[in-house]
Amino acid sequence: MSSSKRKLNRRGFLKGAAAAAGAVATFTIVPRHVLGGPGQVAPSDTFGGALIGCGGRGGGTFNELSKGLNVVKLADCDVKFKGRADNKKIYTDFRRVMERKDIDLIAIATPPHWHALIAIAAAEAGKDVLAEKPMTRTIAEGRAIVNAFNRYKRVYQIGTFGRFGMSRGAGNILTHKIMANGLPKSAEACYVRRGGFKVKQWSGKATVAPAPVPANLDWDMYVGPSPMKPYVPTRCGGTHRWYWDYDGGGLGDMGQHALDPINWLFAKDYTSPVEIEAYAPPAHPELAAMWGWSKLKYADGFTLVLESGEWGEPTGMKSRPPKLDDLSEADQKKVKAMPDPDPLLTFAEAVKARGQAGGHPEAAHRTACLMHLTNIAIRTGRKLHYDPVKEQFIGDEEANRLAYQPMRAPWHL
Repeated sequence: MSSSKRKLNRRGFLKGAAAAAGAVATFTIVPRHVLGGPGQVAPSDTFGGALIGCGGRGGGTFNELSKGLNVVKLADCDVKFKGRADNKKIYTDFRRVMERKDIDLIAIATPPHWHALIAIAAAEAGKDVLAEKPMTRTIAEGRAIVNAFNRYKRVYQIGTFGRFGMSRGAGNILTHKIMANGLPKSAEACYVRRGGFKVKQWSGKATVAPAPVPANLDWDMYVGPSPMKPYVPTRCGGTHRWYWDYDGGGLGDMGQHALDPINWLFAKDYTSPVEIEAYAPPAHPELAAMWGWSKLKYADGFTLVLESGEWGEPTGMKSRPPKLDDLSEADQKKVKAMPDPDPLLTFAEAVKARGQAGGHPEAAHRTACLMHLTNIAIRTGRKLHYDPVKEQFIGDEEANRLAYQPMRAPWHL
């Protein structure tokens, strides 16, 4: 049953009360807090929340979930600890949280290899989700999240909000409309995003040796759907970003922040590049490392360039966002006649209105794909060709295996 059916609807309550009063010529006096109003919150406006992944960013993620909503935290869950608790308040298995009918909203702040399974379980249980970036560890996991939230009509938002500011500037709105109208390939529009990816910070070190598993760590549960490997201390904590098993290096850490507003600006929320080329040293099989740049070209000719600024030579390419002059007179008239895009809904607004959040699942997935495509180009060491509709690499089995990695049993999408 959806949260909207479980909760008392204030408007419905008042209409029903008025009808009953008219029928029997009496009035019902209800407590002030039931009606809501200044200084009061009606039960229909209160949500039960839970945080899954309590370390690092966990508290901040739950605060973002609560913005604009009256949320009561009812449970915490951390998949890496054993023997700590498994009761009504603190859990070590996220599935117990999903069983609770009094929890409406889930904040996910685990390492990325858990994001997909927890988000999908939440959608199936009728709960809305605000999740930490990056959205997922693989392309396949992102598509599975999109399908689940479309099927169950729940709200999903990644905890990155740059697109909201990007969508308000008049110049940005014009660029968005030009791209949405279809930029001619001959225009050769390009956008270069330089720096901000923490590439050096999250480049892994292969010198860290395996160690005994700490007594309070449930290593099997922490590894979850990823391949089982010997315990190494750096596989937990912030340095989990070093490992392909759990994340995608500095690009996985910061890419969703940097690229989500760009995806909105250039109207790419429903597609992906068709050609991907990366400049980087040979990749380590298990560890993210340094890279220089990535070129991602779309079917309409638009090229997105990511430069780390931390390794090698830059591309030397200059940003050339599209202009009205790039279009024919007929297309210029179309763009000028186009209405501005609808304002983006925040997570809180989407929960209340039962609409799509500004960073809805498809948009979040297409942004995450930019990171996945770049990392796969780095790992394979060659130029890749991609079908953004089928979401498959063309004629490249190795690249497709990285996009569609199987999960460790018994976990599966």
